Amino acid sequence: MPVDPARHARHILLKEIGGPGQQRLSRARVVIIGAGGLGAPAALYLAAAGAGAVRIADPDVVSLDNLQRQILFRTEDVGRLKTERTAEALSALDPSLEIEARAVTADESSLPDLLAGADLVLDGCDDFATRFAVNRAALAARIPLVSGAVGRWDGQVGVFAPHLAPDAPCYQCWMPEIPPDAETCAQTGIVGALTGIVGSLMALEAIKLITGAGEPLIGRLVIHDGLSGRARTVRLHRDPDCKACGGG
Repeated sequence: MPVDPARHARHILLKEIGGPGQQRLSRARVVIIGAGGLGAPAALYLAAAGAGAVRIADPDVVSLDNLQRQILFRTEDVGRLKTERTAEALSALDPSLEIEARAVTADESSLPDLLAGADLVLDGCDDFATRFAVNRAALAARIPLVSGAVGRWDGQVGVFAPHLAPDAPCYQCWMPEIPPDAETCAQTGIVGALTGIVGSLMALEAIKLITGAGEPLIGRLVIHDGLSGRARTVRLHRDPDCKACGGG
């Protein structure tokens, strides 16, 4: 996708991005798993940033209870495919963006094709089985995984890219097994505005990875506590016996 100097002037002015970084964004191919509370804001910010191509996967349709936090959608969108409506919104934001919307479930069979040719993948799903599958697919494709998650009032974002640093963990190094008490937002509730914060942080990490700006969260996890207004960053360690990237 060609760089529009007028559209992307605020990026080009940043010394950490500049013209070369914006060119890298224009050539980037990004996959987003999930078009919901996290994937939708991430997709909007990456489209606005000038990403060259976005492939978004989500099998679901818009439901009324989505509208409390998934602000890309409108009441009249209820019953429509999320990917279809997301593609329309991204195209309206930047008609030159290459968009591929796939109404499919991200699993072991579909992920190799979903990630084919991608530079990185953002995972905004809400179940651990899919997160594990996306992690394994990202490892196989040797592309960075930007992972986001939310629950009630807390959110977290991390970057998992063992191929970029010798001591960097994959997602399953940090979360070896599905927690026995794992619950979804439908079971626990979620404050809507938190998803915008976490989705935006996911887009920010993607922009840093693509342009080479700053220090991406490789091997680190940002945890945001919405109730207290505090955030902390923890360092994660590679597990040599990891079932996904190690010898386990």
